[in-house]
Amino acid sequence: MAVNVAIVGATGAVGEEFIRILESRKFPVKELRLLASKRSAGKKMRFCGVEYTVQELTRHSFQGIKIALFSAGSSISKEYVPYAIESGAVCVDNSSAFRMDDDVPLVVPEVNPQDIAKHHGVIANPNCSTIQMVVALKPIHDVAKIKRIVVSTYQSVSGAGLKAVDELQRETASILAGKNDFQRKLFPHQIAFNVLPQIPQSNAFLQNGYTSEELKMVNETKKIMGDHSIRITATTVRVPVLRCHSESVNIETEKKITVAEVRKLLAKSPGVTLMDDPANQVYPLAPFAAGKDDVFVGRIREDESIDKGINLWIVSDNLRKGAALNAIQIAEKLL
Repeated sequence: MAVNVAIVGATGAVGEEFIRILESRKFPVKELRLLASKRSAGKKMRFCGVEYTVQELTRHSFQGIKIALFSAGSSISKEYVPYAIESGAVCVDNSSAFRMDDDVPLVVPEVNPQDIAKHHGVIANPNCSTIQMVVALKPIHDVAKIKRIVVSTYQSVSGAGLKAVDELQRETASILAGKNDFQRKLFPHQIAFNVLPQIPQSNAFLQNGYTSEELKMVNETKKIMGDHSIRITATTVRVPVLRCHSESVNIETEKKITVAEVRKLLAKSPGVTLMDDPANQVYPLAPFAAGKDDVFVGRIREDESIDKGINLWIVSDNLRKGAALNAIQIAEKLL
């Protein structure tokens, strides 16, 4: 059954990815409505060979819409999701606006698809770094019960939007040209040839010294996995990579699980591709994962500092599985 679909934030990095994935997965779109700010209204975008004109987002934009895909930031979601619900749409929201609300499902379809049925008009799409981690860890948790997670992320600049990608490219060119007068607008420090232990790039740090991004990973993982007993600590880092997030993940389990057992589990897990042959330098890399749908896992090894520990290296495309694809998979489950 074809349905009317709206994309809020259609001209952004995730919005553009929404369009590509809806087309490639042959999502049953009856009418596509592309919505963005007044500044972007009038822009032309193509879907399935047809040219569409981006419309300005207003409170009346959702008449007749069945599914609304939001990726325009928390403030926009908080303002316009209620109008979409009022018009009869089910919203899949990619911002952090509703993720931790008790009555809003926070869903990764490979992990907790059953939660979709609990929605009251809005389903939250998790943080990109959280998504790829839980896809890889849930099969292990089901078998060996994870007690503790220590994660360090290496997040690409596209996670901060198209302007961040542009800033990295221009700053890199400036440095390579031998100039030292580059005027950055987004990042608090040089991002080219550097790593920044601060996400987001402004107003990041909380009283406890963690960033909001780090606490998102902690709280969202517990909610998605349905287990608030898991102890989690995170350090999130921005790296000068255009696309795909990488993560170093260390877990401690209640039940002993071997590397061979982990490999066997992940090899048959939906949404996971195992790339774990370090002797031949085979392990997940950002350039390989870019544009692909799966979560890639490798460098699986025992943590020799504890009795029941495993280390993993997890890489995924933050604009696809980390955002647009996960939202569209939710929409597919809705249908």
